[in-house]
Amino acid sequence: MDVPSSDFVHAGSLAELKAKGRLVVHGRHSPILVIYDGGRVFALDNRCPHMGFPLDRGSVADGILTCHWHHADFDLASGCTFDLWADDVPTCPVELRDGEVWIRPSFGHGDPAQHWRRRLDDGLRHNLGLVIAKAVRGQLVAEVPPREILRQAALFAVGNRDGWGVGATILVALGNLLPLLPEEETYLALFHGARRVAADCDGEAPRRESVPLASRPDLATLQRWLRHWSGVRHREAAERTLLTAIASDAPPAALASLLFAAATDRAFAGSGHALDFVNKACECLDLIGWEHASAVLPSVVGQMVAARGADESTTWRHPVDLVTLCEKTAADLPDLFTRARRSEPWSDHAELSAALLGDDARAILEALEAAILAGASPADLGRSLAYAAALRVAHFGTSNEHADWETVLHVFTYANAIHQALKRLGADAAAQDGGIVAARGVLHGAMAVYLARYLNVPPARLPGEDGDRLDELPDTIGEIRAALLETFDHHRQVDRVGRLVARHLTLGHPPEALIATLAQGLLREDAGFHAYQMLEAGVRQFGEWGNTDPGRHILVAVARYLAAHSPTERAAFQTADIAQRLLRGGELHQCVGNDCSSA
Repeated sequence: MDVPSSDFVHAGSLAELKAKGRLVVHGRHSPILVIYDGGRVFALDNRCPHMGFPLDRGSVADGILTCHWHHADFDLASGCTFDLWADDVPTCPVELRDGEVWIRPSFGHGDPAQHWRRRLDDGLRHNLGLVIAKAVRGQLVAEVPPREILRQAALFAVGNRDGWGVGATILVALGNLLPLLPEEETYLALFHGARRVAADCDGEAPRRESVPLASRPDLATLQRWLRHWSGVRHREAAERTLLTAIASDAPPAALASLLFAAATDRAFAGSGHALDFVNKACECLDLIGWEHASAVLPSVVGQMVAARGADESTTWRHPVDLVTLCEKTAADLPDLFTRARRSEPWSDHAELSAALLGDDARAILEALEAAILAGASPADLGRSLAYAAALRVAHFGTSNEHADWETVLHVFTYANAIHQALKRLGADAAAQDGGIVAARGVLHGAMAVYLARYLNVPPARLPGEDGDRLDELPDTIGEIRAALLETFDHHRQVDRVGRLVARHLTLGHPPEALIATLAQGLLREDAGFHAYQMLEAGVRQFGEWGNTDPGRHILVAVARYLAAHSPTERAAFQTADIAQRLLRGGELHQCVGNDCSSA
């Protein structure tokens, strides 16, 4: 189809172009590089797609255009890159009329969403951070829904690594937070999730495919089989059993019940990660659709089968045999739930949480038994456990070794996982075999909380309590936000950050604004795996309590943990910023050695 001449602009004479070899055409459009090579005329965007360096400063040899900043090479005729990290240079049409060169200054991809989807796949496959950042931003600009981007990264995560990884957990944790994030943090969350998936899959073997059994046993049989194969660490048999349940069109709650029952057969397996990974796989499907169950759920089986249980740990066996205590209580759970009073909703969550912080393991289990008889559902137990675990973080004494933060973190994220699992199984979980089996996880979590008690000796004081005055801190939302972000810029500001969080909430400011600030503080860091877990689990648990004393304590715990692990180099944040400025038309090369904030 002929292009109307009115769409073209004059670039110069062909004679001048032959003499100089290249011209740069300026106007209302982006600068366009016109090159004469091998008897042909080519027109391209003058900005290198990698980081915006002017391509007219590059060189041409044998039909290849080379940028001299990072030495990216491009096919002059098509603009296609030879280096996947660089992206393609947009080209534009050229016409020769009576010895004059005319070009149409039109750039852009015919299908931007598809282009950036392909580029995200390139970035994920080759672990290219800047490509991932540009592809995520490009899809958002093309109005691709964030969940579509999340789905692409999630399916890559489970298909390109033989087992569920920390990258997938980070991706899902951030995906759960997306509804609470403003636009800028949505971009950063998707970028961080995708880049961690790429790093997690880099150099890994793809997941081994398996197939369901030809028969279709009932769910009770499949649950017995899955627990048996997991117990004897037969991964292939466990995967085929799970795939058979999926192929039988078992509903999501039933599939979750199968996995949670097997995952709680070993107490606090893998320091809590085995159960947390199963929970995150289910949450992943909530985000991307349960039609992908056969791709996602088998990815957690390997870790679940291989995880070492707490029963193999000395601390769980001596001086008190916590595993045996849990097994005795677990055997009583069906009878306890049958005898429970159900006349009115049970609401003593905070009181049970206080009991779970005790220093007598037997008394802790007895408190759980009493709560069940008083009408507490499995999900109620999980909620109380999660708050108790959050208080271990909120009261964490900074005189402990820094690595001990991870101990209380693991307890809290495990407690959140078992709470989310029991909520998923529904209000009638106490009447289901799978639900009662999964409720054992609360017993294991309670013992993990018990074992972490020494990290609260002495306990850190909660902000605003025991005479701690907060009124000298900033008042407005904006001032508190600025103070929080500034405090995260400095090491060892755990207590101040906690006090600022308490100040925001006790003044009655919207919790959503505070959560967005905490997310911003995290997403600008080169954060570790556990920091993402902490924020997401804390926000989920805050949602159970709202702006009450327990809710405030939970967000104080989150902020204290994040402050203990900030600041970092923020290299990933710089990558995300570069990608954003490139897509907005910024010229990064002009900022080398200078302040680039206005680029």
